[in-house]
Amino acid sequence: MTPYIAVFCGSAFGRGDEYAASAKSFARAAVRRGMRVVYGGASVGLMGLVADTVLAEGGEVIGVIPSKLVEREIGHRRLTELRVVETMHERKAGMAALADAFVALPGGLGTLEELFEVWTWSQLGIHSKPCALLNTAGYYDPLIDFLDHAVEEGFVRERQRSTLIVSSDPDELLELLALSS
Repeated sequence: MTPYIAVFCGSAFGRGDEYAASAKSFARAAVRRGMRVVYGGASVGLMGLVADTVLAEGGEVIGVIPSKLVEREIGHRRLTELRVVETMHERKAGMAALADAFVALPGGLGTLEELFEVWTWSQLGIHSKPCALLNTAGYYDPLIDFLDHAVEEGFVRERQRSTLIVSSDPDELLELLALSS
């Protein structure tokens, strides 16, 4: 069965060209490995860029988006499938149900919230799917330092911290996820 990888990332492009380049590289690597992408369904920012790149490479993309965002005209209309739901909670649950793994590319509050929710679910035993950060140009270095600090201070267990896969290289990250099609 072809694995689905849930991608969390920004609805913006960020300040540096390296974010877009890395997102494209990640998308191409996912298609080369026979992975399908599920993401938040938007046509803007890194989200839209990942979807467009996967589609251009002949891959499959499912978007899951709340109707309010479709009404704001940011829903991607050229996906393999666009699932319109009512709430953000339904969006995240729908993505999680499809996904075999979760990867956060650079993004803002929504990206962090999505990653932390599914990573917490793994801690609670709700799923055993891998969670990862694509650390483009050191974007997540301060967050990684904070997580290590949380371990040192006794608020995060080392065992849980070690389950978060981190790499700056898209191919290496996908290899570390150990998914096969």
